[in-house]
Amino acid sequence: MSLYRNAIWFLNGIHQYTRKGYEAAFKDFEPQDLDVSVVGRSFMITGANSGIGRATAMAIAKKGGTVHMVCRNKDKAEEARVDITSESGNTEVYIHIVDMSETRKVWEFAEAFKKQYPALNVLINNAGCMVHKRELNAEGLEKNFATNTMGVYILTQSLIPLLQKSRDPRITVSSGGMLVQKLRVDDLQSEKGDFDAVMVYAQNKRQQVVLTQQWAKAYPLIHFSAMHPGWADTPAISTSMPQFHQMMGERLRSAEQGADTVVWLALSRAAARTCGGQFFQDRTPVPVHLPLAWTHSSAEEIQSFMTQLETLARAICHNLM
Repeated sequence: MSLYRNAIWFLNGIHQYTRKGYEAAFKDFEPQDLDVSVVGRSFMITGANSGIGRATAMAIAKKGGTVHMVCRNKDKAEEARVDITSESGNTEVYIHIVDMSETRKVWEFAEAFKKQYPALNVLINNAGCMVHKRELNAEGLEKNFATNTMGVYILTQSLIPLLQKSRDPRITVSSGGMLVQKLRVDDLQSEKGDFDAVMVYAQNKRQQVVLTQQWAKAYPLIHFSAMHPGWADTPAISTSMPQFHQMMGERLRSAEQGADTVVWLALSRAAARTCGGQFFQDRTPVPVHLPLAWTHSSAEEIQSFMTQLETLARAICHNLM
């Protein structure tokens, strides 16, 4: 990535992604947008036991929603569930232990969920990882790609039929960090060149945004969206980007501020009235490319990307589609 693009991204972030950026945007929020009750609606949140996922689960539980927390660590999930139920007074909070990097297990979980539950109104793909060296999962997929892209693809694709028969269905994905990356259809799993975890993560996030746009076209009855949470003070940031976390310090948003747009997309009537397939930041649709960016993809590149994902999915989960 060139110094120019890096500088543009960082300057953009200092103005928009920090706590000050949130506070500036907050002045234009409509407070009544979240004056809703979602009793009877069900929400699945991946990575729900800490950071933005936990803040999202808490906010939805407080509004009466049924919350399905998809988490990797049973003890942390149980601890978060106890906190959420006691603070919200809502006992309709359920834990599902799934490692999103284990591709076939993600599919098995989604298939079992469809059999057990009659409806799912909202899927929030929040879980993500940044593994700093190239590791493969049991299916031979690079771990960041397996978690951030393939896990999202298989979970979403498997649950789309359940969402389609549910009222006001919505699917959103947390995709901050993709602005500096163009979709690389010839290297989806970062096999070429040096392995830079931050850039691999950004590539995965670009993949998620492209997926969101394609799904919105293919399934117009479901409201698809992607969003940027800003730079938030979460365990994921402190462990995966410790120097950045230390440098930004008090300028980072709280987890609740980072979760605000996810919660708005999941709950508000205003969000449902927006066009599907858009990328949101602080409740507002924003461009998915920086000014003068080289990150646009051709229709052929996008088709190649979608075909590759489908081929990988079929190989791992024989009757996924």
